[in-house]
Amino acid sequence: MDFIVNDAVIEEFRDGIFALRTRRFGTVAEIMIKRLYDLDESGSLAFDKKDRSSDQRIEVKFSTVMKENDDKIRDDNVIDQCKKANLANRAMQSFETDRYCFDCNIQQVKRKEFDVLYYGLFFANQIEIFKMDSDEILSCPGYSDKQHRGNEGEGQFHLNESNIEYHRKNYLQRILSYAELYELLN
Repeated sequence: MDFIVNDAVIEEFRDGIFALRTRRFGTVAEIMIKRLYDLDESGSLAFDKKDRSSDQRIEVKFSTVMKENDDKIRDDNVIDQCKKANLANRAMQSFETDRYCFDCNIQQVKRKEFDVLYYGLFFANQIEIFKMDSDEILSCPGYSDKQHRGNEGEGQFHLNESNIEYHRKNYLQRILSYAELYELLN
């Protein structure tokens, strides 16, 4: 049975994605990449997906983009800060990257465990998908291979207002609307 997907349905879908945390959010991103690029399950805990045509190991890392909080939580502002923390106040539009500070951490990057990294950003208005080969990660601005003390071979990099244009210029693969993502997952 077909039904018309209106703006309210898409907005509810998008807000639900922003409300997901950690593993559940990551699973949505993995399914998105799997369907967009016709990938298989990896069959391994070391990487997320597998490209059957090239036998490449695929890793998937995404983040939601939120404006940085404007103040620390203190005794005298705790209620105000809780009110300001909602999605409507903090979710950032893709065209606002030069107006607001944000920091998205692409973490637990184990370069030796995969061949290709799909990473990206869920903005309030669209999803930006980037692709980088594992051997390019070392030259990624801000990449650190020392995420946690004692964790060898695991690193991280950040996407923020100071480097987002670099990633867009060098690694952007595609942009999806939430309506397109809804259709892809439906």
